Amino acid sequence: MALDITGDPAADALLTENPLALLIGMLLDQQVAMETAFAGPAKLQERIGAVDARTLAEYDPGALVEAFRQSPAVHRFPGSMAARVQSLCRAVVEEWDGDAAALWTRDEPDGPTVLRRLRALPGFGEQKAKIFLALLGKQYGYRGAGWRDASAPYGEEGSYRSVADIVGRESLAKVREHKRATKAAAKQGGTASTRENGAAAGS
Repeated sequence: MALDITGDPAADALLTENPLALLIGMLLDQQVAMETAFAGPAKLQERIGAVDARTLAEYDPGALVEAFRQSPAVHRFPGSMAARVQSLCRAVVEEWDGDAAALWTRDEPDGPTVLRRLRALPGFGEQKAKIFLALLGKQYGYRGAGWRDASAPYGEEGSYRSVADIVGRESLAKVREHKRATKAAAKQGGTASTRENGAAAGS
C-alpha cells in the first residue's frame, strides 16, 4: 500500500504511514484542490514537528493558526480549518485514545459501523464520511463487510468520483473531469428547474 494522491512523494508517504494524517487530509478537502488538502498534513509536520493527535489537540490555538497561514498556506481558510483540525484531534484523543486507525480497526468493525464512527467526528458529514470509507476500502487495506455499500456511490469499483479513486496523475484528471461534469449537470438542472418554476408561477 502506497498512496499517490498529492504528487509529492514525502506528503504521500506521510499519508500512507500515518492514519491521522490521512484523516486530516480528508477533513481539509473542502474549497481547495485535493492535492492541496492532502498535502496539508506534511506542511503541519514540517512546521509543528509532528502529526500526532495529542500534540495537535493540545497545541496553542493561535500558534496553530499561524502554522496554517505560513506560505504556502495549509488551507485558504486558516483560522476555521485550524480550529476544525484541533477539534478533530481532540475527538480522536478523547474517544479513540489518540489512535485514528482505531476508527476502522477497533473491534473489527463492518462498513456501516465505520461510517457511523466517521460521521460522529467533527467536520465529517455524510458525504465526507462515505468518501473516506471508500478510500479506506479501495486503497488503505480496510476489508470490513459491507464497506462498498456503506460508502456508495464512492465505493463503486472502477469509478472516478473522489479522492478514493486517485492513484496517480491520470486518475486525478479523471476524477476532476467527473466533478466538472457533475457540477455542470447540477447547474443545468438548477437552471431548468428555475425555468419550470417560473413557467408554473406564470401559468
